[in-house]
Amino acid sequence: MRGKLGLLAAAGMVSALALVVSLVSVYAAGPNVTRVAVIEHATTDTVVDLTTNGDSTGDLLTFHNELFDTGNDDVAGTDQGECVRIEVGVSWECRWINFLEDGSITVEGPFFDDGPSALAITGGTGAYRGARGSMRLVARDEGGTEYDFVFRILTA
Repeated sequence: MRGKLGLLAAAGMVSALALVVSLVSVYAAGPNVTRVAVIEHATTDTVVDLTTNGDSTGDLLTFHNELFDTGNDDVAGTDQGECVRIEVGVSWECRWINFLEDGSITVEGPFFDDGPSALAITGGTGAYRGARGSMRLVARDEGGTEYDFVFRILTA
């Protein structure tokens, strides 16, 4: 019984710490963060297999997909980019451009096979000129046909 209570207390402390870190991050960024959210429909993803043995390090994934608004009803833009397979079953290293009505946002970073990914915003054009910050990528379904892209753009 004592072990279960200790485990429960430790889990509670970790959860509380995560909440505090999250709140401090949002507070520190304050009004200097612009949030942009879209939904990618992954309909054109193409893998170039460099070997005959299937998924392997060095394979190339290319895409040019439509981005939809948060209601998943209207096209809000497009994206295009490429990823190189780094570790089979674990991750790809990616870079791509997201074209939106008022400019583009470029991102680079890992795309994990399982779980969310965080990519760096490396620049932009138009309203996003000089953009920096991060983009969170989360699969909306098991098949990998739709992804939430949430950009947190530092504006100062």
